[in-house]
Amino acid sequence: MPFDEENQESGGLVAKEAAGSNAAALSVSEISSLLKRTVEDRFGFVRVRGELSGVKRAGSGHLYASLKDENARLDAVMWKGNVSRLAFQPEDGIEVIATGKLTTYPGRSNYQIVVDRMEIAGEGALLAMLAKTKARLEAEGLFDSARKRRLPFLPKVIGVVTSPTGAVIRDILHRLADRMPTHVIVWPVLVQGQGAAEQVAAAVRGFSALQPGGAVPRPDVVIVARGGGSIEDLWAFNEEIVVRAIAECSIPVISAVGHETDTTLADYAADLRAPTPTAAAELAVPVREDLRSAIAELALRGRRAIVRPLNLGRERLAARAERLPKPEALLANPTQKLDDLGERLRRGLEGRIVIARTALQKDASRLSAPLLVQRLANAQSKLDAQRLSPAMLVRAVASGQERLSGVTRVMASLNPDNVLKRGYARVMGAGGTLTSAAEAGREAHLTLKFRDGELGVVPDGAPPSPTPALQRPAPKAPRRDDPGNQPKLL
Repeated sequence: MPFDEENQESGGLVAKEAAGSNAAALSVSEISSLLKRTVEDRFGFVRVRGELSGVKRAGSGHLYASLKDENARLDAVMWKGNVSRLAFQPEDGIEVIATGKLTTYPGRSNYQIVVDRMEIAGEGALLAMLAKTKARLEAEGLFDSARKRRLPFLPKVIGVVTSPTGAVIRDILHRLADRMPTHVIVWPVLVQGQGAAEQVAAAVRGFSALQPGGAVPRPDVVIVARGGGSIEDLWAFNEEIVVRAIAECSIPVISAVGHETDTTLADYAADLRAPTPTAAAELAVPVREDLRSAIAELALRGRRAIVRPLNLGRERLAARAERLPKPEALLANPTQKLDDLGERLRRGLEGRIVIARTALQKDASRLSAPLLVQRLANAQSKLDAQRLSPAMLVRAVASGQERLSGVTRVMASLNPDNVLKRGYARVMGAGGTLTSAAEAGREAHLTLKFRDGELGVVPDGAPPSPTPALQRPAPKAPRRDDPGNQPKLL
C-alpha cells in the first residue's frame, strides 16, 4: 500500500483511503469477533493450573473467578450445568487445574477461560484446602469436646449410614450379631463421587428428624461408615455439609470412615471416632456374654452379701456361746442346795414321826376299851331320851298355817283396789296414789282408777285429755249366789 506522505505529514481531519489500499477499516465488533475466533481456534482445549481468586456465584448459578500465579491472572467462568457437577466447593486460595477453552469477552475487551471441568491440583492442594476448611469449622466450635455426648450403654436401635452393597454393612451386622443382636436400620447412600456428600448429610438429618414412637423407630445411636480409600475417595466426608449435619444431629454419632490412619472432618464432628466400621459396631454395643457374666457375678455378690451377715452372726454367737459357763456349772450350787434341803426334810419328817408316835403312845394310855364303851352307852341313852313324836310336828304345822292365814287376810283388807268394788275411786298422779287435795292440785293431770277402768282428768276443771281412757267392758250384774259378792268380815 503506497504511503500517503501528504496526508501523513499533514494529519488530516478526515480519514481518506489511499489509492490502491486494501486495508479497510474494521469495526470494534468485527475486530473483537476476529480475535474471539482466533483465540478459540488456537486455544480450543487447554488445561490451566492456578490459584482461585475472587470466587463468586451469580444468582443464575454460574461461577465466576480468576486463576492466578505469581506473575499473571486469567479470568474464568463456569456455567451452571458444569458447576453442579463439581466434586468440591470452590474457595479462594485453592490451587486447581481448570480444563476448558479460551475465549474473549468483547464487552470488556479481555480474554477468559470457559471452564468445563475443575479439579484440585494434587493432594498437596487438596490437603491445604482441607486444613483451611478445618480451621474455619473449628473456629465455629463444631469440633469442641464439650459438644461430645456419651453413647447409650445398650441401644435398642442403631442407624447406619453407608452403602448397602459394600462390605462395610456386612461387617457391622456380623459384629453386632456376635456381640449383641440389635435392631439395625440402614440408610443407603453413596459414599464417594458426585452427590455423595449431599446424600450422607440428608441421611444423618433424616435420622435426627425421626420422632420417638413413630412408624420408623428412632435410633439411639447413628454410625456413619465407609471403607478405606484415598483422600479423593473419602472427600465426601470432608465436605462442610456433612460435617454440619453430624454436628447438628440430635442423636449420638459414631464416625467410622476409612481405616485407622484415615482421618476426615466427619471424625472431628462426631461424638466418637472408630478406627474401622467393625470397631464402630464394637463401640456401639457391649458383649452380651460379658453382660451375662456381670449379672451373674452381681447376683453371686448379692447372695454373698445376704449370707455373709448370717454367717458372721453364727460365728459371733458360737464365740459367745463358748464363753458361757456350762449348764452343769450353773446348776451345781442349786443342785447341792436342793440335796441338802431334801436331806433336812427327810430328817425333819422322821423327827416329826417320832414325836407324833410318842404323843400317841401317851394318849393311848388314856384310851381304853371299857371307857369308850361307857361313853357310847351314855350317848345312846341321851339320844333315846330326845326322840320326837308326830303330835309335836302336827301342832307346829297347824300353828304356822294359822299365822299365814291371818297375814293373808290382813293383806287383802289393806289392798286399796278392793274398795273400788264398793263404788270408791283411786286418785293417782305421776308419782302414784294421791291422798290429799294439795297433792292433787300440784298435778297437771290426774288419773281416776275405778273398778272397771281408768279415767284421765284435769285438776282445775278443764276438759280431759283428748286421749280416750282405756275402756273396759261393763261389769255384769252380780248374782246373789256368787260367793265373791258376799261381804267379808275383814
